[in-house]
Amino acid sequence: MKVTVFGIGYVGLVQGAVLAEVGHDVVCIDIDAMKVERLKQGYIPIYEPGLEALIKENYAAGRLKFTTDAAAGVKHGDVQFIAVGTPPDEDGSADLKYVLAVAETIAQHMERSQIIIDKSTVPVGTADKVSARISQILDLRRRKDLNFDVVSNPEFLKEGSAVADCMRPDRIVIGTSNTATEEIMRELYAPFNRNHEKIIVMDVRSAELTKYAANCMLATKISFMNEMANLAEILGADIEMVRQGIGSDPRIGYQFLYAGAGYGGSCFPKDVQALIRTADSINFDAKVLKAVEIRNNEQKSVLFKKISKYFNDELSGKTFALWGLSFKPNTDDMREAPSRILMEALWRAGAKVQAFDPEAMEEAQRIYGSRDDLNLCGTKEAALKGADALIIVTEWQAFKAPNIDFIKQNLKKSVIFDGRNLYEPKRMQKKGIDYLSIGRKN
Repeated sequence: MKVTVFGIGYVGLVQGAVLAEVGHDVVCIDIDAMKVERLKQGYIPIYEPGLEALIKENYAAGRLKFTTDAAAGVKHGDVQFIAVGTPPDEDGSADLKYVLAVAETIAQHMERSQIIIDKSTVPVGTADKVSARISQILDLRRRKDLNFDVVSNPEFLKEGSAVADCMRPDRIVIGTSNTATEEIMRELYAPFNRNHEKIIVMDVRSAELTKYAANCMLATKISFMNEMANLAEILGADIEMVRQGIGSDPRIGYQFLYAGAGYGGSCFPKDVQALIRTADSINFDAKVLKAVEIRNNEQKSVLFKKISKYFNDELSGKTFALWGLSFKPNTDDMREAPSRILMEALWRAGAKVQAFDPEAMEEAQRIYGSRDDLNLCGTKEAALKGADALIIVTEWQAFKAPNIDFIKQNLKKSVIFDGRNLYEPKRMQKKGIDYLSIGRKN
């Protein structure tokens, strides 16, 4: 099938590459000419395991193309994916200007019937807005003879495992009430639906809400565990023991039960906020979602409070080794990352940071530029040298089995602030480390 993908950000790039991998003829469109040219040259703008090889192989095979030519893209595709960003507006609601701009572009260049697929994370009712915008343009063109259908097809990719999630999805949600469109969508996704039935067909608005509901549910689990962790510290309990106790219940499960320094990234914070604003717009008080957001915002300051208390609020002139800048492992994404909240709080207090991350160093440089109070180190060991303490913010595999003796030799004070509960407190105590983690008996 011939496929056009508008937007070669995180979702569009992964989706396009995976569809090409199974044999579809994919053209990816973006207005950023430099990004398009760099992709043609083999430069991949994001870090995602397995993505680089996938793009290079399919580009070389001619199944995956990149261009800024929107007209050619519309002409090419049997289906048109909209996979552009929906950044938060000033009030936290999802900004649909890029989605609607693509809808206009498709309508301006349509010369045959089309299926337009909303892949972007969009509020309930967006498909109606996209349909209205396309109809408006077709009316102006006097092309009421052109038929189209707008489908909601939300993505459920996890950064760090997006390629695997796309190649082996646990579900494929298709929002349409048109049986002919459903048949085409089933043909598009047939290569991913062979082992067992993964396609769930529903009405458009239900599909749009499903995406938000999924992310908000996961964010709720994280914020709940962080709240339990804070309570455990006061009561003298260990949140890791609690996690094992409740995770063993199959109705709850172990996933997303890890207490930590708060969630970040491009999805959870934005989607929780957007669904709250949607609820507000219809005068519905989303009490649970608001509590989730409040708890997460407060959780991102927990590490700083522990550090400040330990050093008696005297942080000026001190240097801290920071392991982990990305919001989660296996990505270079620092959007809404807890590391940013922490570093900025340390800088305001007069402290310096020596940071290391396996993938997010360039992103940190892009965000913060050159600062006297930030030293981006080439290795995790280099970040330790001369620091007053070690802080762990991201649970990269490379941080899980550290050389404790080396850490003690290089830190001015043998103390670790662990925002991801990577180590056993008793082992750290035996090694002579002051170990302050999240919701544990320290």
